[in-house]
Amino acid sequence: MTGYARSVTSYTMPLAALALALAVRASGLSVDEGSLNVRILVGALSSAIMFVTIFVVLDHAEALARRVGEPYGTLVLTFAVTAIEVSIIVSMMLHGENNPTLARESVFSTVMITSTGVVGICLTLGGWRYRKQAIVRQGTSAYLSVLIALTVMTLILPTYTRATDPGTFSAAQLGFVSVLSVLLYASFVFAQTVRHREDFVQGQAHHAPTRTASAESIFVSALLLASGLIGIVLLAEQVAASVEDALAAYQVTQADSIVGALIAALVLMPEAISAIRASFKNELQRSLNVAMGSACATIGLTIPAVAAASLLTGRGLTLGLPASDAVLLVLALFICSVSFSTERTTFLTGMVHVVVFFTYVFLIFVP
Repeated sequence: MTGYARSVTSYTMPLAALALALAVRASGLSVDEGSLNVRILVGALSSAIMFVTIFVVLDHAEALARRVGEPYGTLVLTFAVTAIEVSIIVSMMLHGENNPTLARESVFSTVMITSTGVVGICLTLGGWRYRKQAIVRQGTSAYLSVLIALTVMTLILPTYTRATDPGTFSAAQLGFVSVLSVLLYASFVFAQTVRHREDFVQGQAHHAPTRTASAESIFVSALLLASGLIGIVLLAEQVAASVEDALAAYQVTQADSIVGALIAALVLMPEAISAIRASFKNELQRSLNVAMGSACATIGLTIPAVAAASLLTGRGLTLGLPASDAVLLVLALFICSVSFSTERTTFLTGMVHVVVFFTYVFLIFVP
């Protein structure tokens, strides 16, 4: 693609995705209206447009990230992606019959995809290219401590509480845990951006040339980023709903797990690509900031938002994981703590994560 064509695409695709999403909504084919075959077809078309837009949005997000610098830059995409996931989950929770486990499956999938899939690919490819890659152990330890606390409180603890049925919180418990989750994540962001910023910034062994962008171009990038993200939100909702309809039509028993994994994979794609790109540039700490930051933000912000929607609408919410998923989650967190216990990673370190990721994917379809 020539520079001119790429420039045109970067300006047109976010607006085109938003326009298509609004057109689908206005046509009466959105989510749960219209015939099944037409909805599946629209879902396939939406997928194609959405994938192209994701790459364009990524470029605009990275332009903003270069402008604000690290570690603030990684937060731009993290907050944007978390907003996407919250919007999709809440909208799918509120349409049709109550689906109390959708939020749990989506959040669990996000943690597994980031901590095993994205991290594993980054470590494997980076280790293969550079043999060894350096990380800032203090920063990764902070990520892990926050992630472990949030996952245990929100995805494992509900199975063992006694106020309500296993896997669920009472209204008081749900509100209490939600407030604590937001407080912990806000404390983490404060430490990452203000108090202990140096723990999350890797010293550069080389100084790559950087381009300074004008305030006008940054404003345009921010505007196109917002437009593209809104379009992706609406299109991803359409895609996920189409897949959910198709799975229900074919009577697939693991529909919730598949839809949850699909939502997580769709919204994480910009961050995953950004993390892999950084690993290829030997910027592993930035890769981990993107990947692990997404996992922390997903639990710290998505769970409270979904909990608020559940409390306001009276729809049930099941957060506790079944035994097999809980074992996989604990295994993923344990491997992360071992992998990042030193200041260097290798190809073998990444392969361990990738193997656990393949296990997670296999058990979705063969539980």
